[in-house]
Amino acid sequence: MQFLIPANSKKSMLIFGVFETFDLILFAVGVGATILLLLIIAPSSLLTAVIDLLPAVICGFLVLPVPNYHNIRVVIQEVYRFYTTRQKFIWKGWCVKDEYNESK
Repeated sequence: MQFLIPANSKKSMLIFGVFETFDLILFAVGVGATILLLLIIAPSSLLTAVIDLLPAVICGFLVLPVPNYHNIRVVIQEVYRFYTTRQKFIWKGWCVKDEYNESK
């Protein structure tokens, strides 16, 4: 018997259908750092409140789901790979035998 696997079957492998384990760990570290900063630096002004909340906001932004990608973290990784890897794409085609001799 052969079964057809739907395209979205990997979604069931994610936590809540959205997050990987690393995403939840990253968000938990950001929230933990925010709680620690709130205890160390009491927000007496708007600037200190923004500094205190910055780790949770950044980590929350990184794990935010976006269409066609897993999340913002994956988008940033793909953009980095695109601009840091080789940009010359070599295509040989489907021919079994190359008629063009590249050594000339």
